[in-house]
Amino acid sequence: MTGAEPGEHAVPDEPTVADLERAILGGTPHRSGSDIAEAAGVSLDQARRLWRALGFADAANTNAFTDADEGALELVARAVRESGIDFETMLRLTRAVGHTVARLADWEVATLSSAVEEFATATHASAPDAMRSAYSLVETVVPHFDQLLVYAWRRHLAAAVGRIEMLGSGEDDLHVAQATVGFADLVQFTALSNQLDEHAIGDLVEVFESRCSDVIADHNGRVIKTLGDSVLFLESDPAEAINIALDIIAVIGRDPRLPAVRLGLATGPVVLRMGDVYGPPVNLAARFTTVARRNRVIIDERTASLLPKTDFESRPLPARPIRGFGDLEPFTVRRTRPRH
Repeated sequence: MTGAEPGEHAVPDEPTVADLERAILGGTPHRSGSDIAEAAGVSLDQARRLWRALGFADAANTNAFTDADEGALELVARAVRESGIDFETMLRLTRAVGHTVARLADWEVATLSSAVEEFATATHASAPDAMRSAYSLVETVVPHFDQLLVYAWRRHLAAAVGRIEMLGSGEDDLHVAQATVGFADLVQFTALSNQLDEHAIGDLVEVFESRCSDVIADHNGRVIKTLGDSVLFLESDPAEAINIALDIIAVIGRDPRLPAVRLGLATGPVVLRMGDVYGPPVNLAARFTTVARRNRVIIDERTASLLPKTDFESRPLPARPIRGFGDLEPFTVRRTRPRH
């Protein structure tokens, strides 16, 4: 439950990783879990469970905490008291924060590490010089990202509320929605990755994920998760889901520097839980990518029936075995007129 503001200190002559950690945390961990739990007015068991929910190993009996950790515990205790939600609900919310922010932190550190490496290579900097550069980045960038993180969270929270109203309207359970699920999958990624070095693989994955994400966002879709060589997305409007799929092919599949891509889409009831989506349409869309041709989109009959005939033409393909679904007749789809 760390989250202090980084201190404004002079860059040490030879900063270490420990110095970077102190700059990020705003101080040196010096308090035990039992100490901050008692000060915050929560039980040690609750503090341990919250700490684990954030994704950290149990450190209750070591001096692994700062005053900011006590402040975070106090915020949780106050939220439980004042909001009326129970501790188990707060624990689930905490786990969501931990899971999301852990990935964000890894992503940002990898990005900043690349920037430091490029600086060191370009300037022939020594190891201490590179570490001082990293320390300066932490001191200057982290405070700005604190504000950006809160801003982005509020924006995404508002968008998520809007999606619940849009996707769940008419449903008894707001976690269940009628939606079109799409899978975009790079062709022969495993074989290709065996021929590339680590940097080239990383660049390829980043280009694929970022371009897909841009297309999906442009159509008001939602990226559910990325798996390196595949992207899972959700869209309430089947027609917009098709536009997403066709536009992904336009920016990925037709780029000679990138592998071909296959897309599968299916429509039906899905369950929204823990930032992920589950249900038969998810499984079917994923299965479709294994039988689709390169740079092609195949969809299920439900999706085909919901598309406006003035904009799209769908055609049934011969039935084929789809694992977990038996013999199914998928559909191909194309636009019948250019988009404006």
